[in-house]
Amino acid sequence: MVHTLTRRSPQEPAVQHGETRDEVMAAVNWSLSHGVGFKVEAHLMRQVPFSLSPSVIDRDDYARLARAASLLGRLIHGVAQDSDFLEQAIAPVAKGDPFFSGLLRMHRRIHAGATPYRPLPVLIMRSDFLEDSELGYQLVEFNGIAAGMGPFGQRIHELHSFLQQRNPSHFMRWSPPHSGELVANPALTRLGQGIASAAQQVREESGQPGKPVMLMVVQEGEDNIYDQRLLETELLCQGVTTVRRTFRELYGALSTGANRRLLLRGVGGIDFVYLRAGYHYRDYVANDIRHEPCSEALAKTRIFMERHRVAINATVAQQLATSKRVQLLLGQMSPQQLSRFGLTQEQARLILPLLKASFPVSAQTLAWLDQQPLDNWVLKNQGEGGGHCLFGEEMAAPLAIMKPPEYPAWLLMRRLRPAARGQAALLVRNGQALVVPELVSEIGLFSVHIDGQQAYGDSGYAGYLVRSKPAEVAEGGVHSGMGVLDSLVFR
Repeated sequence: MVHTLTRRSPQEPAVQHGETRDEVMAAVNWSLSHGVGFKVEAHLMRQVPFSLSPSVIDRDDYARLARAASLLGRLIHGVAQDSDFLEQAIAPVAKGDPFFSGLLRMHRRIHAGATPYRPLPVLIMRSDFLEDSELGYQLVEFNGIAAGMGPFGQRIHELHSFLQQRNPSHFMRWSPPHSGELVANPALTRLGQGIASAAQQVREESGQPGKPVMLMVVQEGEDNIYDQRLLETELLCQGVTTVRRTFRELYGALSTGANRRLLLRGVGGIDFVYLRAGYHYRDYVANDIRHEPCSEALAKTRIFMERHRVAINATVAQQLATSKRVQLLLGQMSPQQLSRFGLTQEQARLILPLLKASFPVSAQTLAWLDQQPLDNWVLKNQGEGGGHCLFGEEMAAPLAIMKPPEYPAWLLMRRLRPAARGQAALLVRNGQALVVPELVSEIGLFSVHIDGQQAYGDSGYAGYLVRSKPAEVAEGGVHSGMGVLDSLVFR
């Protein structure tokens, strides 16, 4: 194993290479044996990068964010049910964004006419937060379709617990000062419970015997499947069988049973549809469909599913409701205006401070931006996942040629300046230990609401995902950037 270990500071003793080598190898072996990997080939996986230095959080901040995540889930459910609001919010975006134009067409077709049956909407959402050194915690974005890596989040917490028990002194050496209890992370368990509960509800309504069945709609040839497989295994333990299909494989394979039950050829009745695809235009491309445009054909497949009595995450409405455009508009509302979507004004006041970092792109804001340092801003389009942000001077060229009809498809976000940890952290990437002088962490909190109701009694909170990155790195995605998986520890 190659090591790049250094001193943590000129005043501190050198890292004991042999001990660290043993701990890193134990961590890599544990992670791979527990499914924390990316697929390389049919028979090979590689280690997902992770931190051995958990991110510290105050108990009060954690409780407040967990409460906020649950309230945000309730809010977004209300937005998704408000077709008039979604139409007004997304129509301007559709003029400058072909993908959102297609989503809006789907939404209109799904909600055209009246039917006695409708899907059971299950909102599995991840709300991502950064702690700005001045503004405090701010919402970065909602993730309402393919809100993944919850299973990995729980596994990394379990890895840190394993390492803490295995070698407490080494674990504390790389933990933040004055840190204590690791923050429990039930993400895999609770996501499974939420899905199983909704699937069982639909199965019982249908009167069909046997175990509920979940259809997981996936991307063809993706390498991030082990996170999904962990969820599949958890669901099997909770009595739910999973089948995997791409949109192309579903084309022509779905049909309608009694009482608008969704049927899949070779499987039978489907109780839950879980979309791990559908957030990119390429998910709707099938070059072998000749008689109509492939994107139109596969869009019809998604529309067809939503016209049945089946539990679904994410509905098209949920996907639109978790867009950056809607995030921007919600942050500009008053508590009274937010009550339109099912929150009390007191609840709205709790979450509004988290939504203040985004601003619209307009002639006025661009004129104002000319007088500001560009390095203080981020330009975002409506894309999901990594690679959809422009930082600082990268913004200048696209803003210079942007036409007014394109403005609503973009937003400006104040560039958040999270305080770095102030001490070196130990990361593991490709089996190698790396010391990074300072890390910053983004905290994603999961929530599950079944038709607007909290999935766990008095809470919709369902665990967390922490992604950390070197302080000087802009793109911090684990899959697409320089980020690593991490966990939380109480101060």
